[in-house]
Amino acid sequence: MKIGVSTASLYPLETELALEKIGEAGVKTTEIFFNCESELKPSFVDMLLDIKKDYGLDITAIHPTLSLAESFMIFSEYERRFYESLQKFTRYSEVARELGAKYIILHGGKPNGLTTDEEYCEKFMALNRETQKNGVTVLQENVVRYRSGDIEFLRSMKDILGDDAQFCFDIKQAIRCGYNPIDLVNEFIENIKHFHISDHSLASDCLLPLNGNFDFKGFFEILKYNNFGGACNIEVYKNAYKNPDEIFVSHKKLLSI
Repeated sequence: MKIGVSTASLYPLETELALEKIGEAGVKTTEIFFNCESELKPSFVDMLLDIKKDYGLDITAIHPTLSLAESFMIFSEYERRFYESLQKFTRYSEVARELGAKYIILHGGKPNGLTTDEEYCEKFMALNRETQKNGVTVLQENVVRYRSGDIEFLRSMKDILGDDAQFCFDIKQAIRCGYNPIDLVNEFIENIKHFHISDHSLASDCLLPLNGNFDFKGFFEILKYNNFGGACNIEVYKNAYKNPDEIFVSHKKLLSI
């Protein structure tokens, strides 16, 4: 199990500067959240690769900037948009392969989408077939106000796809959806390949780890018991801290657990 920091935690700092700051802080595991299409250009990816090599970073996953449009672009009845999206995911998988990332994180469709659960899963697997040509797997993230924010939908994906239902689990999103994160982890641990971690309290649903009430020791014990070998990346919003250096203090404390 690896513990790292997502570049999303430093947003709106530019992607390459966020990656460099993570490297400078001595963090070795990270995830890159792309914030615009121009960041997929070969010259930009080469710059990210240079930063990765300079600091010996392990980039575990990437997060497309397409996430806000996935419901419209992928999970609708308009097939032409879907095939355009496949091309975009082809490029993301090429970038992921170059960076050494195994996963692409998907927000997916919204509850008002016209596709059935079966049709949703068909499109999810079509994305995977495309990205797996580059050795990269698409993970469905649990996200509030998306279909994946509903535990019954996650159960449906698991029933339909079995082991092919692979998830990125986000603690703060589970809280925002009204679920106990530990309950969801226990239920879906065999399908979870990647984690976005954060803390929470009665006052806030998104805090830096160890600044709230979440039982990280118990959480890590569950992952260890289930032989989880993936990454847990800190992903918080900028209102979770006053100084970005607090992120790296939190990261060091987690390593001590």
